[in-house]
Amino acid sequence: MKGLFVRLGTTLALVVVGAALAQCPAVTAADSQGVAPGAFPYQYELAEFEGLAGCELSFSENPAIAEMNARIVGNPSTLPPVAERLPAEPLVVAPYEQIGTYGGTLAGLSRATEAGTSDLLSIRHVNLVRFSDDLQTLVPNVAKGWAWNDDFTELTFHLREGHKWSDGQPFTAEDVVFWYEDLILNQEIFPNTPARWLFAGNPMQVEAVDATTVKMTFPVPSPGIVSRFAVDFAQPFQPKHFFMDKHVRYNPDANAAAAEAGFESWADWVNNYYGASDWKDVPSPLLKGTDTQVLPTLESHILIEDTATGRHLVANPYFHMVDTAGNQLPYINEIDEVYVTDKEVQNLKITNGEVTYKQQAIFLEDFPLLKENESNGNYQVDLAPALGENVVYSFNRTHKDPVLREIFNDVRFNQAMSLAMNREEINEIVYLGQGTPLQGMPVEPATVGFVTDEHLNAFIEYDPDGANSLLDAMGLADSDGDGVRERPDGRPLIVRLVYASQGAPVQMQELVRDYWSAVGVRIDLKEVTSDEYRADANNNDLDITVWVNDGVSGPSISQDFTELIPPFGDFFNPGTGFEWAAWKQSDGAEGSEPPDYILELYELADQFLQVPLGSEESDRIGGEIVDIHVDNLLFIGTVGNIVNPIMHRADLGNYRAFTAKTYDYYWTYPYRPNQWFLSQ
Repeated sequence: MKGLFVRLGTTLALVVVGAALAQCPAVTAADSQGVAPGAFPYQYELAEFEGLAGCELSFSENPAIAEMNARIVGNPSTLPPVAERLPAEPLVVAPYEQIGTYGGTLAGLSRATEAGTSDLLSIRHVNLVRFSDDLQTLVPNVAKGWAWNDDFTELTFHLREGHKWSDGQPFTAEDVVFWYEDLILNQEIFPNTPARWLFAGNPMQVEAVDATTVKMTFPVPSPGIVSRFAVDFAQPFQPKHFFMDKHVRYNPDANAAAAEAGFESWADWVNNYYGASDWKDVPSPLLKGTDTQVLPTLESHILIEDTATGRHLVANPYFHMVDTAGNQLPYINEIDEVYVTDKEVQNLKITNGEVTYKQQAIFLEDFPLLKENESNGNYQVDLAPALGENVVYSFNRTHKDPVLREIFNDVRFNQAMSLAMNREEINEIVYLGQGTPLQGMPVEPATVGFVTDEHLNAFIEYDPDGANSLLDAMGLADSDGDGVRERPDGRPLIVRLVYASQGAPVQMQELVRDYWSAVGVRIDLKEVTSDEYRADANNNDLDITVWVNDGVSGPSISQDFTELIPPFGDFFNPGTGFEWAAWKQSDGAEGSEPPDYILELYELADQFLQVPLGSEESDRIGGEIVDIHVDNLLFIGTVGNIVNPIMHRADLGNYRAFTAKTYDYYWTYPYRPNQWFLSQ
């Protein structure tokens, strides 16, 4: 017998290797085959697994991988053997139930290229680390380990030796440095560095210590940043080799080359692929018709076709994971995503059995129909706890109309609108009585310890008389008796509520319209696509924003204060206060100066990111942040603690019920969809 020390996350473990190496057992989460658990749930590093199992793993490939590779534009026509395509240190995955079989196409739905598509993107997603399916344990993914210094200002990631991009080129620490220095911090790509990638307003430093070691140094303690790399769609690496001929730092003739390729500048050429966004493949060069190649990826599947009606992807021949029998993952050959804008058509396709899996943009109001048709469509629909699903309304406090701006900034107006809502009725009609009336929060209460019952219950009672009294006290009278109050300038008080069905149940909007109209605030409803909604919201053109309150779990806000400060959201789920945000970002040169309570939020948010989530100091600061939000009703909430449907077809193997339905942990990412398979 001999011993071998293996680095697992931040610790060293001793594993014992037998003198005679046997064939590796097909370990699953359901059957360990007598092999001890590794350092992390349901996965092993290669040396760790071989040591614990007393075996040497040999590798096998998908028999269709060469055919799929031939469809990936830019890939070499001949593939090396699978052992050469895998990293020298592949991640070994124990499937939930059984070793899967290769083949098939996962059929999915979304609304459009940027509407409801993150659910399907999450199926192939990778990042440096991942939350396990308990939504508490951080585990390795692209990185095989990480370590902090004592004060959380220096984070070191260890990558996998021999890891390759989907085109076979090496993935190294230089790809992480390139992402930050040459994209995020480049002002021709991002004129204003995204605030989420600054720390107390300053950039971090990213250093490639060697090919497999990345060191991130922060200007202030940033203990929550590891969670970002576990829950975020954004990936802190980009293929440097792919961009070098397009980026002026590496190619002095990049502008001339860009012009020859049909672009105005090298930056436009780069953005043709990167899109001035972390959001992968949205929109892709294929959709824009400017090229036939997409970015090389580390994900389980790569885009090969993108049209106005959907996307198609095939398995990545260089994916870095194998199962415990040595089969390279993923098992599923292809992903087909179809855009369906109409909710009734979406539900029809599900009930007809045309959809393999879906959770995003199906709501509890859809559950009875989906449940009734399970046997017809050969699928199962389950209810899972929903995090970040409390629908919140936010009146535009930096509205372009100065009269509405004044009204919306009066806390009495927001209190009145909250009191006018009949949340018990919303719960019964929209959520089948399964939820709890709750006020809107800048954080998901189930994931932190500093939200109190007083916060959750502030101004949530149904009290239309109280609402009317507050509006009367503001001088918003209905002088002509037509049922609509007048603004201070004499015009009727009409608020346009623009919404997208992806963001909240349609029934919710109709109920809220009636509640608010009943107290003299006329609401005009208009349904638009998610793309239209986001465009108007981010242009500060909406009277009120409304969306499920995702992105506010504890791990999310511990590393990204986007939801805590103006505009209280990101491009995909914007809130209010765009003029305040512009003032802050421009150091007062643009926008409008925020009130004192917003300035205090900025200071508190900076402090919050510098202490570990769950610590006494974190809870103190977090409580003060929630106090300000609730005292000023920046979000008007509806119903929380709800459950929501997730459907999967019966032929989807290695599927387990989710711990929660939530964007906040990036949909399927914790549940290892790379080990799903389609039974034949």
